Amino acid sequence: MKYRSISISSKWEKTKWLLTRKDFQKHIPQTMLFNKHNLTTMLASHSVVYFKPTTGSGGVNIIRIEKRARGYQTQSNSTKAVYPTIDHLFSNLKQYSARRPYLLQKGIALAKTNGQPFDIRVMVQKTNEGKWVSTAVFAKIGRPGKVATNYNQGGTISYFRSTLSDAGYNAATIQRKKAKLKQMGVSVGHCFDRHMKGFRELGLDIALDSAGKPWILEVNTRPQIYPLKDLKDKGLYRRIVSFAKQYGRRK
Repeated sequence: MKYRSISISSKWEKTKWLLTRKDFQKHIPQTMLFNKHNLTTMLASHSVVYFKPTTGSGGVNIIRIEKRARGYQTQSNSTKAVYPTIDHLFSNLKQYSARRPYLLQKGIALAKTNGQPFDIRVMVQKTNEGKWVSTAVFAKIGRPGKVATNYNQGGTISYFRSTLSDAGYNAATIQRKKAKLKQMGVSVGHCFDRHMKGFRELGLDIALDSAGKPWILEVNTRPQIYPLKDLKDKGLYRRIVSFAKQYGRRK
């Protein structure tokens, strides 16, 4: 069977879709297209800003910008640099944006589990009857010293319940959060359907801040599922694949 699920690569376009929903707006970190004015504006408001290509996956080419007492520090993978003024910083970043568009996104201080930052992936898939279902919720634990939690950046996949338990959440709170995230995933599916037809799978990257508030960092329209094979319990992977076979995805 041919793979039948459309994809859209522009993070900016997907962010604008999400912002059309009032109930999502409080869960979207401030995001702007990259230019000098917007860079100045973002860094005037936020101590940490992420510089991301509007297309791409796996956490590649993401730069973390941190406002310091004197100047700005950038981090790409594990490489850090310091720029004394915003003009110097902009000149450096402009080299990247000359090749393709970039976004600026407010940095969220990720919740930590056993001292390591993590975020959440919510997988939502559509049945042949047209119903969106949240088929998996799991954690991505970042590798120390890395900018992103992605598997491709050395991150590890972990179970939602055990990750949040190690982060200090009790069982009842974990259950409530999981239910809320699953509902959020279904709502995002309906939101995307209103803007473009043909989606059968979405992967939401959701950060929990130190207060436990969920923030939608990104929505992937061709989410990776193979990292789930690394989990001892293959139940999540098998569940996703069983839905994916309905629209022609095999792995």
